[in-house]
Amino acid sequence: MIFSLPKSCVITLDGLAASGKSSVAKGIASALAIPYISSGLLYRLVALAALEASTDVKLEAAVLAVIRTHELCFEARVPSNLVWLDGIDVTALCHSTRVDLAVSVVAQHPQVRAWVNTQIRLLEPPFIAEGRDMGAVVFPDAAVKLFLTASSQVRALRRVAERSRSLEEVQKSIEARDAMDAINTQPAKDAIHIDSSNLNLEQTVQHALELIRGKLGGVL
Repeated sequence: MIFSLPKSCVITLDGLAASGKSSVAKGIASALAIPYISSGLLYRLVALAALEASTDVKLEAAVLAVIRTHELCFEARVPSNLVWLDGIDVTALCHSTRVDLAVSVVAQHPQVRAWVNTQIRLLEPPFIAEGRDMGAVVFPDAAVKLFLTASSQVRALRRVAERSRSLEEVQKSIEARDAMDAINTQPAKDAIHIDSSNLNLEQTVQHALELIRGKLGGVL
């Protein structure tokens, strides 16, 4: 299902931790030949930079000092995103257990969230932006807003292969992340929810494309 989007079109994809937002966003972006933007990777970059600087991620002022004193860069490519810390590609390092444990703490800081949101708003559409607050805060006027969910067990099964921890540990980590995120993030009221618990990646992407086309209707 391939169709062209208006040049000013922004699609947002929010969702629960480990719900497959990045993979689904990549699939949608590839089908529509547009970039995808991962806000989560930006938060992970901030968390990694703070950890590398031996900074207490619970202290917002200290994390902000790291942002100010180091060069943090985000590059939106099709079909992937890259992040750079002081000129070094650290994309792979951002997907580690220690960053997993720090990123939710970092993302609770209001000024860090404001910094991430500003970086994303500077990008030129069309694109699909995935992560936290995309539909409700960052792009409240987005043409299409999607929210991806799945059961914690399904999400843990999908992620355990990527982490050197047991299924039980991963599921507990995901449920703890859900609880923390619920305090700070809410889906946009007009977001369309997609439960991917019983869908594989291809099915989820195709369903999302159908929803996007249905939402945009005569615009395409």
